[in-house]
Amino acid sequence: MRCVIYGESSGEQERVDCRQVDGGRAAVLDRLKRVGEGEFCWVHLDDPDPSDLHELAGPLGLHPLAVEDAGEAHQRPKRERYGDVLAVALKTLWYVEDSREVETGEMMVFTGPRFVLTVRHGQADPASEAARRLGEDPTMVRSGPVAVLHAVLDTVVDSYTKAAVQVRTDLTALERRVFSPEREDLTEQIYSLKREVLEFRDAVQPLGPVVQDFAGPHSGWPEEMLPYFRDVADHLHRTDTEVRSLDELLNSALDAHLARVGTWQNDDMRRISAWAAILATPTLVAGIYGMNFAHMPELSWTYGYPLAIAVMAGAATLLHRTFRRNGWL
Repeated sequence: MRCVIYGESSGEQERVDCRQVDGGRAAVLDRLKRVGEGEFCWVHLDDPDPSDLHELAGPLGLHPLAVEDAGEAHQRPKRERYGDVLAVALKTLWYVEDSREVETGEMMVFTGPRFVLTVRHGQADPASEAARRLGEDPTMVRSGPVAVLHAVLDTVVDSYTKAAVQVRTDLTALERRVFSPEREDLTEQIYSLKREVLEFRDAVQPLGPVVQDFAGPHSGWPEEMLPYFRDVADHLHRTDTEVRSLDELLNSALDAHLARVGTWQNDDMRRISAWAAILATPTLVAGIYGMNFAHMPELSWTYGYPLAIAVMAGAATLLHRTFRRNGWL
Protein backbone atom coordinates (compact mmCIF):
# COMPACT_ATOMS: atom_id res chain seq x y z
CA MET A 1 0.00 0.00 0.00
CA ARG A 2 1.20 3.50 -0.86
CA CYS A 3 -0.40 6.81 0.03
CA VAL A 4 0.56 10.34 -1.06
CA ILE A 5 -1.15 13.60 -0.16
CA TYR A 6 -0.92 16.25 -2.90
CA GLY A 7 -1.30 19.98 -2.37
CA GLU A 8 -3.20 21.27 -5.38
CA SER A 9 -1.87 24.82 -5.31
CA SER A 10 1.72 24.07 -4.31
CA GLY A 11 2.17 20.63 -5.89
CA GLU A 12 3.85 19.45 -2.69
CA GLN A 13 3.71 15.78 -1.77
CA GLU A 14 3.30 14.26 1.67
CA ARG A 15 3.99 10.55 1.82
CA VAL A 16 2.17 8.54 4.48
CA ASP A 17 4.24 5.86 6.22
CA CYS A 18 2.62 2.54 5.30
CA ARG A 19 5.18 0.23 6.89
CA GLN A 20 3.11 -0.61 9.94
CA VAL A 21 2.13 -4.13 10.93
CA ASP A 22 -1.36 -3.77 9.44
CA GLY A 23 0.09 -2.72 6.09
CA GLY A 24 -0.40 0.94 6.82
CA ARG A 25 -4.19 0.83 6.73
CA ALA A 26 -4.57 2.58 10.08
CA ALA A 27 -2.21 5.40 9.10
CA VAL A 28 -3.90 5.86 5.74
CA LEU A 29 -7.39 5.86 7.25
CA ASP A 30 -6.32 8.39 9.85
CA ARG A 31 -4.81 10.68 7.23
CA LEU A 32 -7.86 10.37 5.00
CA LYS A 33 -9.98 11.85 7.77
CA ARG A 34 -7.73 14.92 7.83
CA VAL A 35 -7.64 15.67 4.10
CA GLY A 36 -8.54 19.33 3.88
CA GLU A 37 -9.46 21.91 1.28
CA GLY A 38 -6.89 22.33 -1.46
CA GLU A 39 -5.41 18.86 -1.16
CA PHE A 40 -6.23 15.30 -2.21
CA CYS A 41 -4.83 11.85 -1.48
CA TRP A 42 -3.73 9.09 -3.79
CA VAL A 43 -3.89 5.58 -2.32
CA HIS A 44 -2.39 2.73 -4.34
CA LEU A 45 -2.86 -1.00 -3.66
CA ASP A 46 -0.94 -3.87 -5.25
CA ASP A 47 -2.89 -7.15 -5.50
CA PRO A 48 -4.81 -6.27 -2.32
CA ASP A 49 -6.57 -8.58 0.06
CA PRO A 50 -10.36 -8.17 0.28
CA SER A 51 -9.91 -6.78 3.79
CA ASP A 52 -7.83 -3.86 2.47
CA LEU A 53 -10.52 -2.88 -0.01
CA HIS A 54 -13.38 -3.19 2.45
CA GLU A 55 -11.64 -1.08 5.09
CA LEU A 56 -11.00 1.68 2.58
CA ALA A 57 -14.44 1.44 0.97
CA GLY A 58 -16.24 3.06 3.89
CA PRO A 59 -14.13 6.23 4.32
CA LEU A 60 -13.87 6.72 0.55
CA GLY A 61 -17.55 6.08 -0.10
CA LEU A 62 -17.02 3.28 -2.60
CA HIS A 63 -20.03 1.38 -3.86
CA PRO A 64 -20.07 -2.37 -3.02
CA LEU A 65 -20.21 -3.26 -6.72
CA ALA A 66 -17.11 -1.14 -7.35
CA VAL A 67 -15.29 -2.90 -4.53
CA GLU A 68 -16.29 -6.26 -5.99
CA ASP A 69 -14.97 -5.27 -9.43
CA ALA A 70 -11.66 -4.12 -7.93
CA GLY A 71 -11.18 -7.40 -6.08
CA GLU A 72 -12.04 -9.82 -8.88
CA ALA A 73 -9.72 -8.39 -11.58
CA HIS A 74 -11.65 -9.86 -14.50
CA GLN A 75 -13.17 -6.69 -15.95
CA ARG A 76 -13.26 -5.32 -19.44
CA PRO A 77 -12.08 -1.71 -19.82
CA LYS A 78 -15.03 0.43 -18.80
CA ARG A 79 -16.20 3.40 -16.75
CA GLU A 80 -18.90 3.48 -14.09
CA ARG A 81 -20.11 6.33 -11.94
CA TYR A 82 -21.40 5.77 -8.42
CA GLY A 83 -22.58 9.14 -7.13
CA ASP A 84 -19.55 11.42 -7.04
CA VAL A 85 -17.11 8.50 -7.43
CA LEU A 86 -15.91 7.52 -10.89
CA ALA A 87 -14.62 3.97 -11.40
CA VAL A 88 -12.45 3.20 -14.44
CA ALA A 89 -11.22 -0.30 -15.30
CA LEU A 90 -8.09 -0.61 -17.45
CA LYS A 91 -6.10 -3.48 -18.89
CA THR A 92 -2.37 -3.21 -18.29
CA LEU A 93 -0.23 -4.82 -20.95
CA TRP A 94 3.42 -5.67 -21.43
CA TYR A 95 5.47 -7.69 -23.89
CA VAL A 96 7.67 -10.61 -22.79
CA GLU A 97 10.60 -10.85 -25.20
CA ASP A 98 11.80 -14.30 -24.09
CA SER A 99 8.50 -16.03 -24.82
CA ARG A 100 7.28 -13.47 -27.38
CA GLU A 101 3.96 -13.19 -25.60
CA VAL A 102 1.68 -10.33 -24.64
CA GLU A 103 0.80 -10.48 -20.95
CA THR A 104 -2.07 -8.53 -19.43
CA GLY A 105 -3.08 -7.37 -15.99
CA GLU A 106 -5.71 -5.02 -14.67
CA MET A 107 -5.95 -1.70 -12.91
CA MET A 108 -8.95 0.00 -11.31
CA VAL A 109 -8.92 3.76 -10.82
CA PHE A 110 -11.43 5.38 -8.45
CA THR A 111 -11.62 9.17 -8.36
CA GLY A 112 -13.63 11.22 -5.92
CA PRO A 113 -13.69 14.87 -4.90
CA ARG A 114 -10.63 14.52 -2.64
CA PHE A 115 -9.09 11.15 -3.37
CA VAL A 116 -7.80 8.73 -5.97
CA LEU A 117 -7.62 4.99 -5.31
CA THR A 118 -5.74 2.76 -7.75
CA VAL A 119 -5.82 -1.02 -7.47
CA ARG A 120 -3.32 -3.05 -9.49
CA HIS A 121 -3.44 -6.73 -10.46
CA GLY A 122 -0.56 -8.22 -12.46
CA GLN A 123 3.11 -7.43 -12.91
CA ALA A 124 2.88 -4.12 -14.77
CA ASP A 125 2.69 -1.11 -12.44
CA PRO A 126 1.68 2.06 -14.30
CA ALA A 127 1.15 3.86 -10.99
CA SER A 128 4.90 4.25 -10.40
CA GLU A 129 5.47 5.84 -13.81
CA ALA A 130 2.35 8.00 -13.42
CA ALA A 131 3.61 9.27 -10.05
CA ARG A 132 6.97 10.09 -11.60
CA ARG A 133 5.31 12.11 -14.35
CA LEU A 134 3.21 14.05 -11.85
CA GLY A 135 6.34 14.76 -9.85
CA GLU A 136 8.03 16.20 -12.94
CA ASP A 137 5.05 18.46 -13.72
CA PRO A 138 3.55 19.76 -10.45
CA THR A 139 1.25 22.13 -12.36
CA MET A 140 -0.86 19.15 -13.38
CA VAL A 141 -1.68 18.53 -9.73
CA ARG A 142 -3.70 21.77 -9.64
CA SER A 143 -6.47 20.00 -11.54
CA GLY A 144 -6.98 17.61 -8.63
CA PRO A 145 -7.65 13.86 -8.77
CA VAL A 146 -8.34 13.99 -12.50
CA ALA A 147 -4.62 14.68 -13.01
CA VAL A 148 -3.82 11.25 -11.55
CA LEU A 149 -6.42 9.61 -13.78
CA HIS A 150 -4.84 11.26 -16.82
CA ALA A 151 -1.32 10.25 -15.77
CA VAL A 152 -2.38 6.61 -15.33
CA LEU A 153 -4.24 6.55 -18.66
CA ASP A 154 -1.33 8.17 -20.46
CA THR A 155 1.13 5.66 -18.99
CA VAL A 156 -1.06 2.68 -19.89
CA VAL A 157 -1.62 3.87 -23.47
CA ASP A 158 2.12 4.50 -23.91
CA SER A 159 2.76 0.90 -22.83
CA TYR A 160 0.29 -0.23 -25.50
CA THR A 161 2.26 1.69 -28.13
CA LYS A 162 5.56 0.10 -27.08
CA ALA A 163 4.06 -3.39 -27.10
CA ALA A 164 2.58 -2.81 -30.56
CA VAL A 165 6.03 -1.90 -31.91
CA GLN A 166 7.50 -5.11 -30.50
CA VAL A 167 4.68 -7.23 -31.91
CA ARG A 168 5.17 -5.55 -35.30
CA THR A 169 8.87 -6.52 -35.18
CA ASP A 170 7.94 -10.15 -34.49
CA LEU A 171 5.40 -10.13 -37.31
CA THR A 172 7.94 -8.72 -39.78
CA ALA A 173 10.42 -11.48 -38.87
CA LEU A 174 7.67 -14.07 -39.24
CA GLU A 175 6.69 -12.74 -42.67
CA ARG A 176 10.30 -13.09 -43.85
CA ARG A 177 10.29 -16.70 -42.76
CA VAL A 178 6.96 -17.34 -44.52
CA PHE A 179 8.42 -16.21 -47.87
CA SER A 180 11.90 -17.62 -47.41
CA PRO A 181 13.09 -20.45 -49.73
CA GLU A 182 13.35 -22.86 -46.81
CA ARG A 183 10.49 -25.17 -46.04
CA GLU A 184 9.32 -24.55 -42.47
CA ASP A 185 5.92 -25.18 -40.91
CA LEU A 186 5.04 -21.87 -39.25
CA THR A 187 1.32 -22.47 -38.76
CA GLU A 188 1.56 -22.84 -35.00
CA GLN A 189 3.76 -19.76 -34.59
CA ILE A 190 1.46 -17.60 -36.72
CA TYR A 191 -1.58 -18.76 -34.80
CA SER A 192 0.18 -18.17 -31.49
CA LEU A 193 1.05 -14.59 -32.45
CA LYS A 194 -2.49 -14.02 -33.68
CA ARG A 195 -3.80 -15.13 -30.30
CA GLU A 196 -1.54 -12.58 -28.61
CA VAL A 197 -2.82 -9.86 -30.96
CA LEU A 198 -6.42 -10.77 -30.11
CA GLU A 199 -5.58 -10.43 -26.43
CA PHE A 200 -4.06 -7.05 -27.31
CA ARG A 201 -7.29 -6.01 -29.05
CA ASP A 202 -9.36 -6.99 -26.02
CA ALA A 203 -7.35 -4.49 -23.98
CA VAL A 204 -7.27 -1.63 -26.49
CA GLN A 205 -10.62 -1.52 -28.27
CA PRO A 206 -13.02 -1.26 -25.29
CA LEU A 207 -10.90 1.54 -23.83
CA GLY A 208 -11.40 3.75 -26.90
CA PRO A 209 -14.97 4.92 -26.11
CA VAL A 210 -14.01 5.53 -22.48
CA VAL A 211 -11.14 7.87 -23.36
CA GLN A 212 -13.22 9.58 -26.05
CA ASP A 213 -15.83 10.42 -23.41
CA PHE A 214 -13.13 11.88 -21.18
CA ALA A 215 -11.91 14.06 -24.06
CA GLY A 216 -15.38 15.38 -24.91
CA PRO A 217 -16.85 18.74 -23.84
CA HIS A 218 -19.40 17.03 -21.59
CA SER A 219 -16.89 15.03 -19.59
CA GLY A 220 -17.12 17.31 -16.56
CA TRP A 221 -13.36 17.74 -16.31
CA PRO A 222 -11.68 21.14 -15.99
CA GLU A 223 -11.29 22.83 -19.37
CA GLU A 224 -7.50 22.80 -19.16
CA MET A 225 -7.50 18.97 -18.89
CA LEU A 226 -9.42 18.30 -22.12
CA PRO A 227 -6.42 18.74 -24.48
CA TYR A 228 -4.48 16.20 -22.43
CA PHE A 229 -7.25 13.64 -22.68
CA ARG A 230 -7.60 14.33 -26.40
CA ASP A 231 -3.89 13.60 -26.74
CA VAL A 232 -4.35 10.27 -24.95
CA ALA A 233 -7.35 9.48 -27.17
CA ASP A 234 -5.29 10.19 -30.27
CA HIS A 235 -2.47 7.89 -29.14
CA LEU A 236 -4.96 5.17 -28.28
CA HIS A 237 -6.66 5.50 -31.68
CA ARG A 238 -3.34 5.10 -33.47
CA THR A 239 -2.51 2.03 -31.40
CA ASP A 240 -5.95 0.57 -32.07
CA THR A 241 -5.42 1.08 -35.81
CA GLU A 242 -2.01 -0.58 -35.55
CA VAL A 243 -3.43 -3.58 -33.70
CA ARG A 244 -6.17 -3.99 -36.33
CA SER A 245 -3.50 -3.84 -39.01
CA LEU A 246 -1.44 -6.50 -37.23
CA ASP A 247 -4.48 -8.77 -37.03
CA GLU A 248 -5.18 -8.40 -40.76
CA LEU A 249 -1.54 -8.97 -41.67
CA LEU A 250 -1.48 -12.13 -39.58
CA ASN A 251 -4.54 -13.40 -41.46
CA SER A 252 -2.76 -12.68 -44.74
CA ALA A 253 0.46 -14.32 -43.50
CA LEU A 254 -1.46 -17.44 -42.46
CA ASP A 255 -3.23 -17.62 -45.85
CA ALA A 256 0.07 -17.14 -47.68
CA HIS A 257 1.77 -19.81 -45.58
CA LEU A 258 -1.03 -22.32 -46.18
CA ALA A 259 -0.86 -21.56 -49.91
CA ARG A 260 2.89 -22.21 -49.87
CA VAL A 261 2.35 -25.48 -48.01
CA GLY A 262 -0.10 -26.49 -50.73
CA THR A 263 2.46 -25.56 -53.39
CA TRP A 264 5.11 -27.65 -51.63
CA GLN A 265 2.74 -30.61 -51.57
CA ASN A 266 1.98 -30.19 -55.28
CA ASP A 267 5.70 -30.06 -56.07
CA ASP A 268 6.26 -33.22 -54.08
CA MET A 269 3.43 -35.00 -55.88
CA ARG A 270 4.80 -33.95 -59.29
CA ARG A 271 8.26 -35.25 -58.40
CA ILE A 272 6.82 -38.52 -57.15
CA SER A 273 4.68 -38.86 -60.29
CA ALA A 274 7.65 -38.07 -62.55
CA TRP A 275 9.88 -40.69 -60.93
CA ALA A 276 7.03 -43.19 -60.99
CA ALA A 277 6.65 -42.61 -64.76
CA ILE A 278 10.41 -42.94 -65.30
CA LEU A 279 10.51 -46.25 -63.43
CA ALA A 280 7.32 -47.53 -65.08
CA THR A 281 8.90 -47.88 -68.55
CA PRO A 282 11.76 -50.25 -67.51
CA THR A 283 9.31 -52.14 -65.34
CA LEU A 284 6.98 -52.59 -68.33
CA VAL A 285 9.74 -53.87 -70.64
CA ALA A 286 11.21 -56.15 -67.96
CA GLY A 287 7.75 -57.44 -67.13
CA ILE A 288 6.97 -58.33 -70.74
CA TYR A 289 10.26 -60.15 -71.28
CA GLY A 290 9.94 -61.87 -67.94
CA MET A 291 6.80 -63.79 -68.94
CA ASN A 292 8.99 -66.67 -70.29
CA PHE A 293 6.82 -67.69 -73.24
CA ALA A 294 8.47 -70.11 -75.64
CA HIS A 295 7.83 -68.03 -78.77
CA MET A 296 8.79 -64.40 -78.14
CA PRO A 297 10.68 -62.07 -80.52
CA GLU A 298 14.41 -61.74 -79.98
CA LEU A 299 14.58 -64.39 -77.23
CA SER A 300 17.13 -66.35 -79.22
CA TRP A 301 18.82 -63.29 -80.72
CA THR A 302 22.39 -62.58 -79.52
CA TYR A 303 21.79 -58.86 -79.09
CA GLY A 304 18.27 -59.13 -77.63
CA TYR A 305 19.29 -58.54 -74.02
CA PRO A 306 21.52 -55.49 -74.72
CA LEU A 307 18.76 -54.05 -76.92
CA ALA A 308 16.17 -54.42 -74.14
CA ILE A 309 18.50 -52.71 -71.66
CA ALA A 310 19.19 -49.92 -74.13
CA VAL A 311 15.47 -49.37 -74.76
CA MET A 312 14.78 -49.18 -71.03
CA ALA A 313 17.68 -46.78 -70.39
CA GLY A 314 16.83 -44.61 -73.38
CA ALA A 315 13.15 -44.34 -72.43
CA ALA A 316 14.02 -43.47 -68.82
CA THR A 317 16.56 -40.85 -69.97
CA LEU A 318 14.09 -39.29 -72.39
CA LEU A 319 11.38 -39.07 -69.72
CA HIS A 320 13.83 -37.61 -67.18
CA ARG A 321 14.93 -34.87 -69.61
CA THR A 322 11.30 -34.10 -70.49
CA PHE A 323 10.17 -33.82 -66.88
CA ARG A 324 13.21 -31.76 -65.93
CA ARG A 325 12.63 -29.33 -68.81
CA ASN A 326 9.02 -28.89 -67.68
CA GLY A 327 10.03 -28.22 -64.06
CA TRP A 328 8.74 -31.45 -62.58
CA LEU A 329 12.17 -32.50 -61.36
